[in-house]
Amino acid sequence: MSKRTAEDGLGPGPLKDRDRPDAMDVDEKPNEMGEFEDEFEDEFESDDEIIEAGVDGRPDAERESEEAAANAMDVDGASGPGTFIVGRSALDPGQTLTPDPTTYRMLHSLSTPWPCLSFDIVRDSLGENRNVYPATMYTVAGTQADQSKASENALMVMKFSGLSKMDGGDEGEESSDDDDDDEDADPILESRSIPLASTTNRIRAFQTSARTTLTATMTESSHQNKPLCTIRAHKTEGYAVDWSLLFPQGKLLTGDNDGQIFVTTRTDGGGFVTDTRPFQGHTSSVEEIQWSPSEASVFASASSDGTIRVWDVRSKSRKPALTMQVSSTDVNVMSWSRQTSHLLASGADDGEWAVWDLRQWKPSASGAAGKPTPIASFGYHKEQITSIEWHPTDDSIVAVAAGDNTVTLWDLAVELDDEESKDTAGVQDVPPQLLFVHYQNIAKELHWHPQIPGALIATGEDFSVFRTISV
Repeated sequence: MSKRTAEDGLGPGPLKDRDRPDAMDVDEKPNEMGEFEDEFEDEFESDDEIIEAGVDGRPDAERESEEAAANAMDVDGASGPGTFIVGRSALDPGQTLTPDPTTYRMLHSLSTPWPCLSFDIVRDSLGENRNVYPATMYTVAGTQADQSKASENALMVMKFSGLSKMDGGDEGEESSDDDDDDEDADPILESRSIPLASTTNRIRAFQTSARTTLTATMTESSHQNKPLCTIRAHKTEGYAVDWSLLFPQGKLLTGDNDGQIFVTTRTDGGGFVTDTRPFQGHTSSVEEIQWSPSEASVFASASSDGTIRVWDVRSKSRKPALTMQVSSTDVNVMSWSRQTSHLLASGADDGEWAVWDLRQWKPSASGAAGKPTPIASFGYHKEQITSIEWHPTDDSIVAVAAGDNTVTLWDLAVELDDEESKDTAGVQDVPPQLLFVHYQNIAKELHWHPQIPGALIATGEDFSVFRTISV
């Protein structure tokens, strides 16, 4: 699918013009994630690879002058009075965007040899609800190398450490002695890689009741390593993958470009069994799939046919229980609220994202797709929505990534009057629910960290790890 290929905005050649790391020994298994060595030490410790806390090394006067010039631009990018809006206003030749460090609690950028356009966060044993800096995070990601160098693709297991807070910090945050001694230290990226020789379209991690981490990838083609299980029921590639949180041993959904969905279950013996009877109903590719956070047999799927469909795995017909036409364009992504399970957010190709109350969705007597009314919708973004996710503990906060190179944070608890509640498509003003805009080049996927309140990781050209003062 063209909107997620390596050529889309990444250019025909390597993204980074630098030497490649030596191939990794995939048989070398660490005892625990904390023991990973930095295989990419030369790659990630140079000044031009790590942007620490938004500091760009220029004199304050020069940076402030540039910011003042940007603020003087109108929304069309022409010189003159007005407000510069990231993702909607154009930069003049030679201008660059510089983050305002006073709006972040934490901000770091980390680079990988090839862009990782899908990733997932791995929960760790370092504690829940932690606010201690420097912070440490673990992730898994799949690379998207240039097609001419597909053999360099890999599944990467990464440890981000040394993630320090911004100068000044926050009253509710703590610092270790190491952070106090050197708040200007660069973050560290350590990794292990498993060669795949194929682009990863989507990757999802799941920790079983035995604290074993299973990782599922949807790839463009078969790969050369020896996975625990290969699902061969799909005839085409796909992008939709999700693990059920309500099955401790592991239950996996996968959807493909033919519109077919399969369920794979882990057995008591540790093996995997795929039910070869597909769930069918979508007339185009399945872009996103998610299990219900509260009902073990229910899942939803979003498709480029513009629909979201709700299914019950117990159905013998393998047909959807509900079909709703939520967009006239591709529905790329969706997110099911973990706090309020009748709320579902979706993002489409036209840049609009919306929130739906599933209690209002009713099956049609004729079987035709229903056309529900969203409880909230926003047309602020002018490019496709590439990722969307509810805050893990606050069902009024949503993070959105879009093709306009931005990650936006929204607070749905902000009340609107009748005039403001109208659809915002085509309106130049910023919606009052918009909390924050973060610039992310080629923004593709984002996730809230489940153990560090308010912390986000977003991927695109590089990884951004940040936390704003607004969340």
